[in-house]
Amino acid sequence: MIQVFVTGGTFDKEYNYISGGLFFKETHVPKMLERGRSTLAVDVRTLMLVDSLDMTDADREIIAHNCMRTDRRQIIITHGTDRMVETARFLAAKQIKDKTIVLTGAMIPYAFGTSSDGFFNLGSALAFVQILQPGVYIAMNGRYFHWDNVRKNTQTGYFEELKTE
Repeated sequence: MIQVFVTGGTFDKEYNYISGGLFFKETHVPKMLERGRSTLAVDVRTLMLVDSLDMTDADREIIAHNCMRTDRRQIIITHGTDRMVETARFLAAKQIKDKTIVLTGAMIPYAFGTSSDGFFNLGSALAFVQILQPGVYIAMNGRYFHWDNVRKNTQTGYFEELKTE
């Protein structure tokens, strides 16, 4: 079974039609799995619903604690894209053994419908978590990246490798 830990980010934001702002209500992950017709055994647990710009090291400790505590070896973490690399670095420093941890997110909220990249990124993360060796990764834009070789390009909105191999 794959463990999914929800932490928030654009992935789970809702649109307030009156104010025009974005806010959190609940996670969309179960609906996304159902709508995507996933047949994988998945356990979804919401740890928090925060924008990654507001995420603290105390929040990251909660994420790490849950990754260490679960008996599942395959873990997906939905996360805001702005601080995703920072959380991946934090988790890698914890040296969580024998688990494959994949962070993913979205640039466009699921609530925006078919224009959201969340479906694609979640699907990619589900595939990658099943085939990658234990370690910490980021799955965005159809690719996976090692935690120490990725950045979010704020000019293009895409994740990319830091160095070429």
